[in-house]
Amino acid sequence: MRWRSSRRSANIEDRRGVRASTGLRVGGGAAVVLAVIVALLGGDPGAVLDGIGGPATSEEVPTGTPSRTDEGADFVSAVLAETEDTWTALFQAMGRSYAPPVVVLFTDAVQSACGMQSAAVGPFYCPPDRKVYIDLAFYRELRDRFGAPGDFAQAYVIAHEVGHHIQNLLGIAARVNAQRARAGEAERNALSVRMELQADCLAGVWAHHADAQRDLLEAGDVEEGLTAAAAVGDDRMQRSAGRAITPESWTHGSAEQRTRWFRRGLEEGTLDGCDTFSASRS
Repeated sequence: MRWRSSRRSANIEDRRGVRASTGLRVGGGAAVVLAVIVALLGGDPGAVLDGIGGPATSEEVPTGTPSRTDEGADFVSAVLAETEDTWTALFQAMGRSYAPPVVVLFTDAVQSACGMQSAAVGPFYCPPDRKVYIDLAFYRELRDRFGAPGDFAQAYVIAHEVGHHIQNLLGIAARVNAQRARAGEAERNALSVRMELQADCLAGVWAHHADAQRDLLEAGDVEEGLTAAAAVGDDRMQRSAGRAITPESWTHGSAEQRTRWFRRGLEEGTLDGCDTFSASRS
């Protein structure tokens, strides 16, 4: 992935040096296991730790462009800038103005508008404050535990969360959440799956346009992204945990579904092509 020549975004909030106070105490190993099982790449972090922990405090830090010597943060800044350039152009084509999200870097735990969250929830998007949160240690898990190495696999994670931001800006998230509030468990899960698959597709849309406009992708990048999408499929997560595969319990989609929709976004590059809610199959 040719990211080093990309511009850098100033929409990075680095809280890695900020201690967040919370009543929740989760050991590193337990946090990793939870991160594997819970809502990886875009779940419902507000619900994951509901009722756990006490009052939380954190120190506000300024937003800006990280140092080029900080490799992990520099990479996130470059990928975020790529998403900003792509979605700004696509929103302009729709006659709309794009308001980019801020990416918050943190370690172990963080205070968000969705509440105090542990790194156990994995990368997540918080609609109320329009911020993406990520503990960069997750990338080691993506490589070592999930077998999805490579810089484009990491970029897919960010692009997926930005996909949830797009859903928020377009009002899709609000409409689906209203439906979920009236639905039974099976239908709620099915709607969640379609939300996640659409975010995968939108990540593909970003990559399609970023490559067409700025020659972003290198040989092997598409395979890295597809591997990452498949690695966090609900069926693979259940199998790796030694559980029976139960599609009715899925909230993110199978490996096949996630790779299919990510590939569709990559190949078609259109928002209309990412209408997972009208599709005959998820």
